Amino acid sequence: MVTIYDIAKKANVSPMTVSRVINHSPAISEATRLKVEAVIREMDYIPNKQARGLVSKETKLVSLVIPDIANPFFTTIARGAEDKALQSGYQMLLGNSDEQTDKECRYVDLLLSSKVDGVLIAPTGDASLPNLRKLAKRRVPFVFVDRYVEGIDADLASGDNVETTRELVAHLAEQGHRRIALINGPSGISNARERRQAFLDALVLSGLEACPELLIETHFRQDSFSDIVRTFMALAPAARPTAIVAANNFIGVNTLRALKEMNVTVPDEISVACFDDPEPIPDYNPFLTVAAQPAYDIGYMGMQMLIERIEGTAPARSRKIMLPSTLIVRKSTVKA
Repeated sequence: MVTIYDIAKKANVSPMTVSRVINHSPAISEATRLKVEAVIREMDYIPNKQARGLVSKETKLVSLVIPDIANPFFTTIARGAEDKALQSGYQMLLGNSDEQTDKECRYVDLLLSSKVDGVLIAPTGDASLPNLRKLAKRRVPFVFVDRYVEGIDADLASGDNVETTRELVAHLAEQGHRRIALINGPSGISNARERRQAFLDALVLSGLEACPELLIETHFRQDSFSDIVRTFMALAPAARPTAIVAANNFIGVNTLRALKEMNVTVPDEISVACFDDPEPIPDYNPFLTVAAQPAYDIGYMGMQMLIERIEGTAPARSRKIMLPSTLIVRKSTVKA
């Protein structure tokens, strides 16, 4: 691999001179610059960004750490974040924590050693606090996307969990559903807490009672919901839910699968609505009624806020941007 020292030897200059040419220092004559650049092209040299960072104090590297790369919602966030990073002259490193705090910790350690300029992160949950404190201690700017952790003052770009949940519940209530279930993520994740509380508040606004047996907490990535659905269907007919709100797209799709396995027809026997808009599901009819979050815009805005932090153009106080969702009524919800 060609190094800065190879370039210096070939051009008959010092390694520091080569470094200054790479970093566009004005303290280099035009003749020297042209000579060094010619050698760089001849030897097909790609500058090492960390070496450049020793001079510029910036690597022009940012990172996005998300909890589930298999989830189309986070994939779309990544696309928005990357597009904004590239537009602003940064390159983005992607980390996937798999909803595992220890894996997230390893990524944070790697990013610190790589000297990235900043981190956009959707934390695994409240247990991410020590990982975030590492970034804060090293003064690495970071911005939350989709989720946040209590006790950490940082910018946040997310969907509007409260209003979105209210819209989903209001839609089902308007359809005449009186017993609405919620299949939610873990309470240790901020957006799951917000959705649960908003769900309870929305029931009150619609004049409905909250039924503890219809409030289920599970993992956002769990593959099988057979036990959950079986529990619902084991209730007395009058006590069963007539509609289910799924707290993300994986929960929504897997709930449909579990209902199909039990020969429970959607929407004739039960309606289903969910957060996010999953990929098309060719084996399932009807399509899901969803509250589609603007995932691309969330990623784009989150990266914009991060770059403003890096470049010192952000306000002193932290900012929270919550983007509205779009309710898309399809065939999985009907009148009770």
